[in-house]
Amino acid sequence: MTIISDNLQGVRERIAQACTAVGRDVSAVTLLAVSKTFGPDEVAEAIKAGQRAFGENYVQEGVEKVLALRATHADAGLQWHCIGPVQSNKTRLVAAHFDWVQSVDRLKIAERLSEQRPEGLPPLQVCLQVNVDGGANKSGVAPDAFSALAHAVAGLPGLRLRGLMCIPEPAPDFDSQRALFLRARGLFDDLNAQGLNLDTLSLGMSDDLDAAVAAGSTMVRVGRAIFGSRPRA
Repeated sequence: MTIISDNLQGVRERIAQACTAVGRDVSAVTLLAVSKTFGPDEVAEAIKAGQRAFGENYVQEGVEKVLALRATHADAGLQWHCIGPVQSNKTRLVAAHFDWVQSVDRLKIAERLSEQRPEGLPPLQVCLQVNVDGGANKSGVAPDAFSALAHAVAGLPGLRLRGLMCIPEPAPDFDSQRALFLRARGLFDDLNAQGLNLDTLSLGMSDDLDAAVAAGSTMVRVGRAIFGSRPRA
């Protein structure tokens, strides 16, 4: 057992405990291992420990890892999520190499991703990032503009809209964290009531995944608790 495999096991147990506490099946929550700033060797350790879904914040760094690890683990069924901001000049790279994008918050970016998704690949799976608490330093579409963006993105041929993602400002306790995540859950439920058939609520990270699971998260994004502190630049 390695430190990364031990950490993965600990996170999985934590997710299971969070699910049990609110009467949810553990299979309803996917663990996304956030591997930004860590190299292919660390990711390979996580793969060896059974992890298959990975999140990358930085497009160029992420693409390099995607190419390296798809070459060495071609049959592993790896799934790569872009979870950081996507600029217009990076959409072609994202569309060509990632399976998911969780950080779409503008129609222009969604349109470029749809247009640039290579033929022969399945639609790019997309979550819209919503700024649930109005945090000034956070990306994401405002809640009052969320529905219109979702309906527009749902009609793009190269994409499949799966749900939403949010990164609220840190909250001081479980109840406060859960309340913020429930705002996102409300938006998600509203869109499903409008017929969009979404299935993914990407909520929660290392510090608040328990509250996210209690609010209905179907995917938690965990980096530090798996890989450790980020390497210093």
